[in-house]
Amino acid sequence: MDHVRISKLLALALRHEPTALGLSLDARGWASVDDVLRGLGDRGLTISEEELEQVVAASDKQRFALSADGARIRANQGHSVRVDLGLSPAVPPEVLFHGTTTRFGDSIREGGLVAGARTHVHLSADEATARTVALRRRGPHVILRVRAGDLHRTGALFYQSENGVWLTDAVPPTHLVWP
Repeated sequence: MDHVRISKLLALALRHEPTALGLSLDARGWASVDDVLRGLGDRGLTISEEELEQVVAASDKQRFALSADGARIRANQGHSVRVDLGLSPAVPPEVLFHGTTTRFGDSIREGGLVAGARTHVHLSADEATARTVALRRRGPHVILRVRAGDLHRTGALFYQSENGVWLTDAVPPTHLVWP
């Protein structure tokens, strides 16, 4: 079983393009496991429910979640399609981190961190995780400190996804600390 290929297809379908696997996401981003298995099979990746559970469990960033009854699956965050993950606002730590490449430096210094095509900006609770994220991108990287506590006190909302990623709409440049 090709875990990487399956994981990439799941990320595409559950975060950005449900039609890639012939799926329909509900308002909270859930898709039927049966439909996912059928969609994967249509692409030559026939797997069982147990193998799908292995892919979900082995996801390095814990990108996916299965419902308690195992009948549905969704991405934990990173959507470009509108879904309501049902996350409640949470008080973030004083400092969060964001890993990116240096080529985006000028844009970030001018406009801050923006969600772009995604629904939220993704932030890490620790520098090591942010570095791991940055290293997956092409080019030299930089780890930014986000003054999340200060930003939260201005009224910005923060959410924490099931896999620990912190989410917010945007981070203005005034709340970023460069190395």
